[in-house]
Amino acid sequence: MAAGSRFDLSGRIALVTGASRGIGSAIAEALAEQGAKVVLSSRKQEGLDVEAARINARFPGSAEAVAAHAGRQEDLERLVATVMERHGRIDILVNNAANNPYFGPLMDAEMAAWDKTFEVNLRGLFVLTKLVYHASMEKDGGAVVNISSVGGLRPGFGLGVYNITKAGVIMLTRQLAKEIGGKVRVNAIAPGLIKTRFAEALWGNEEILKRVVESNPMGRIGSPEEIAGAVVFLVSDAASYINGEVIVVDGGGGEP
Repeated sequence: MAAGSRFDLSGRIALVTGASRGIGSAIAEALAEQGAKVVLSSRKQEGLDVEAARINARFPGSAEAVAAHAGRQEDLERLVATVMERHGRIDILVNNAANNPYFGPLMDAEMAAWDKTFEVNLRGLFVLTKLVYHASMEKDGGAVVNISSVGGLRPGFGLGVYNITKAGVIMLTRQLAKEIGGKVRVNAIAPGLIKTRFAEALWGNEEILKRVVESNPMGRIGSPEEIAGAVVFLVSDAASYINGEVIVVDGGGGEP
């Protein structure tokens, strides 16, 4: 990293949810690579500790782990309080945690699955953003990136409940950018199909994978690192006039 780079995040404190694997882990590592001190969070401490150790092996002292359930307000309150106690501020928030307990027709979805999906994907995301804003960013400013999905922009079979929450994430992003954008930049990323364990039900299905790859101009699905690069850009000074935007990272399109 060149000295004085507009992508330099040295001295900044970042909080990344859903960071024990996949996209969240890749984001945490990419932020650490650019100099940020990164707090990884997800439900289970054990998995977080493994990822934090892996990142620290490459960038010593850059990562730490604090477990918290992204759908439980008391966990999120404790998470923010812990980060503030240790570091005194939060400069970067990446809301990546998500779940998807149901795959199938929207009208067959049980309300329990609906509630569980909204609890983490939309309500929890808002709760954490609000907590971070009032604890730190309202005074000191910062950057928020919400991980949405191309499913939040267009409908698709089987992921109706999930896609509706991700559409909500996009509107929440734009609304927050309008209301607090003078102090905090709020943007979203809408990934296409990415090769993660979370999305394995899709890319692990030969028929679905073939359809996506054949309809994608790049002829493949994406990797977590390709989402991480977009996050680094959005939270850096290189994106200092970008606010309320949704960056689609899907190789040019590919229907799941």
